[in-house]
Amino acid sequence: MTTTYGGWAGYILRVNLTTKIITKETTETYHDYIGGMGIGYKVLWDNHVDGIKATDEENRLVISAGPLSSSGAICSARTTITSRNPVIRNHLITDGHFGGHFSPELKFAGYDAIIVEGKSDTPVWLKIVDDTVTLEPAESLWGVGIFDTFAAVSKMMGQQAQVAAIGPAGENLVAQSTIQTQGGHSAGGHGSVLGSKRLKAIGIIGTGTVDIAESTTNEQLRALDDHILGIIGANNNGVVPNQPQSWAEYSSSGSRWRGGPGVKWGAADTPVDLEETPWDDRQKVGMRSSMAEMYFGRDEANKIFKRPGGCHSCPIRCFCEIKNPKMKTEYKLPTENITNVCLGFLDPWYSMGKPSSGEKRTDIQTVGAYYMDYNGIWSAYGQLSHVMREFTARDFWKIILPAEEYAAINWTQYADQDAHFMQDYYTRIAHGASYNGSNIFGRMLGQGLHNFINDDGELYNIEDILNEVESPRMAGLTFALESDEGYEFYGETYSVFLDSHVKVFNRSMVGGVHHASESAGQVGALLNTVFNRDPQCHSHINLINCGLPWAKIAEVAESMWGPGAFDPVKHYTEMNTSKAKFAKWCLVKNVLHDSLTL
Repeated sequence: MTTTYGGWAGYILRVNLTTKIITKETTETYHDYIGGMGIGYKVLWDNHVDGIKATDEENRLVISAGPLSSSGAICSARTTITSRNPVIRNHLITDGHFGGHFSPELKFAGYDAIIVEGKSDTPVWLKIVDDTVTLEPAESLWGVGIFDTFAAVSKMMGQQAQVAAIGPAGENLVAQSTIQTQGGHSAGGHGSVLGSKRLKAIGIIGTGTVDIAESTTNEQLRALDDHILGIIGANNNGVVPNQPQSWAEYSSSGSRWRGGPGVKWGAADTPVDLEETPWDDRQKVGMRSSMAEMYFGRDEANKIFKRPGGCHSCPIRCFCEIKNPKMKTEYKLPTENITNVCLGFLDPWYSMGKPSSGEKRTDIQTVGAYYMDYNGIWSAYGQLSHVMREFTARDFWKIILPAEEYAAINWTQYADQDAHFMQDYYTRIAHGASYNGSNIFGRMLGQGLHNFINDDGELYNIEDILNEVESPRMAGLTFALESDEGYEFYGETYSVFLDSHVKVFNRSMVGGVHHASESAGQVGALLNTVFNRDPQCHSHINLINCGLPWAKIAEVAESMWGPGAFDPVKHYTEMNTSKAKFAKWCLVKNVLHDSLTL
């Protein structure tokens, strides 16, 4: 008897850009790998070629969804992108992710994944309307920013189209580039892969449905969703509010459950005062993660925050829809609105030296977020901005850059924390070698730190590396600031590994710190050794940062993995079996999360 599975749309698109041949194949081959990253890694495994780079024609890129996406399951809108990654040493395979509405639309069109292979001789975009799939000319879109690309494809297809695209950074083969979809959702590290293949965008309209298993009724699925809605927390699983509320036994200032007294959606057409957001009021679940104050401070956030935004089927609404009129009036941008979250706002702020909350910070973060997304630039979880900030503070750019290039950069704007700096800053990064002049500055920041350092983290001469000199010189940088931990390294050769402010965790991959040993000790460290980049795993962080008292978290952890599984941050004890079980649980949950695409 044939088993009828639920969740899968049933087909995978294979798009060969060299031959322009588009074929469909059944998803059944991949059922054992679930979906999402499982499909992506299986395709890359089966088609492995030794010694190639991410931007070589032989490399493949897989865009995939899991069986829960578009099934009606709550919080199930992620899209996985799997390919070789030029930000990582040796261009090893990584998986990136974005939220939004793209993967549900892909499923509604009848597909669980798209395999992109080959290379087009001219720019194209992929148009999918259910069973009708075509490659369309994209010469008019090449060189166009991401926002305008979304608008152009939507105009050609219809407003209901979901679009993924690259910006100038991807087109110019900048390693730290993104693939983005509407609403500020981006997947880092693979923009240049599509740029090398000359695939500018993918637009999808799906009018179908996704069935659930025959053994499950719609009522049962709705009951499960309703149960989850009753126990769900805020962003990153905050289960207590960030300030005392009358209903809450605990509160924690670090919690992302930000909605509460004193918080406003002040830029909404009709401003909203949130007041309390009780755990059992399901009509206020979408108000809990009103996180603009995390990025702008409460006073500024209450003026510029329109409302939270987010993804298909997700009630958490962790994105911040911001309205800053100065974007148009002072910075001459075409919009006064920007939607983003986390490093979309924080990367510009880090880059500019982390000014205190106020109008300058607001302008830097909104204008910077616009130019980052317009160009399709990836922060590599802050590594780009940490390098920018540290090298500026240490006056390294004056040593590294040719005198003419250094003089052409408006360092006065930077020193004044003037958001006008953001345009030239991100443009130089996005245009790389195609930018006028030497552009050592933009090319270094955009190509990934691993290209420019030796095994000890010491910098080569940047021009030698960019010119592919066989035996590059060293840059000759030394530690020389009073802030160098009491002159611990004063006068020694500068190493990014020894500079704690650059925040490199995985030295072999030169990956940035992202929920590793800095906040979860051995558990975080173990997780970060399994993947070629950071694992993007929040399972351990969601427990550690949930807001409960340390003693309560330890009690929960012990009940699941045994005594000593949990240590308070920066108060770590020896490694033990319980910590290993905790790490294993996080790893399995992470892979399921990214295969089911939650």
